[in-house]
Amino acid sequence: MYRRENMVAIMRCRLADPAEIESLREEYRRAMNCQIIHDSIHARPGWTLEYALEDNNGRLAGYGSVAIAGPWRDSPTVYEFHVAPFALDRVFDLFATLVRFAKPSAVETQTNDLALTTMLHAYCHEITPEAILFADALTTAFTIPGAEFRAVEVADHDTLQAASLDPDAAWVVTLDGEVAATGGILYHYNRPYGDVYMGVAEAFRQRGLGAYIVQELKRVCREGGSVPAARCNVSNVASRRTLQKAGFTPCGHLIGGRLIGEKIGSI
Repeated sequence: MYRRENMVAIMRCRLADPAEIESLREEYRRAMNCQIIHDSIHARPGWTLEYALEDNNGRLAGYGSVAIAGPWRDSPTVYEFHVAPFALDRVFDLFATLVRFAKPSAVETQTNDLALTTMLHAYCHEITPEAILFADALTTAFTIPGAEFRAVEVADHDTLQAASLDPDAAWVVTLDGEVAATGGILYHYNRPYGDVYMGVAEAFRQRGLGAYIVQELKRVCREGGSVPAARCNVSNVASRRTLQKAGFTPCGHLIGGRLIGEKIGSI
């Protein structure tokens, strides 16, 4: 429980059943209006703790989600934080309540989440960009002589392994009959978004095949009623250029920071 100095506002935090905060999570998804990179964590048993944030009248004023497994096993991390419209004037108080009750050590968010990005910059040290996020902006129509985009076949698996390509990919591009690139679309994030990924065999790089397979994966995604999205490591210049050439545009960063030292005490 956190009290303002004037003792008027009392904010409470408690562990919550996911069903309790589902309406606010839907509100959060609508407000984001983009692919939410960490949305799938909620569905993984044992990976997350959900917290309800309440005002002094017991109204659900917001929620916070803290990842505690996988890459976050040794560093509990706030990855989602949302405040109901009626409580927006208490957003800093609510975040302080969450931090003091849940005791996370870090924050990770995408910069198109303005509320949690603000909290990260206000209270974290060691802020690091981890990935560039991309949204679909343009439809391209590349053609490459001899190139064919098709679904992966059983006979391709040995070739994929020999070329160090993803053996679990769903799609390939062949060039003059040889498998040159692979890719797929991940749908386990928030619908209707599909996360496009690809790889090009080393012997076939610098020929435009990366942009070509991304273009075709975007088409498959849209034809299935989904919205293409993508991301790449901040240092991967080749992937960044490929995604842009295929019609993606940067829309944010995935960033993280540590809640340490005097900044925690200042909340």
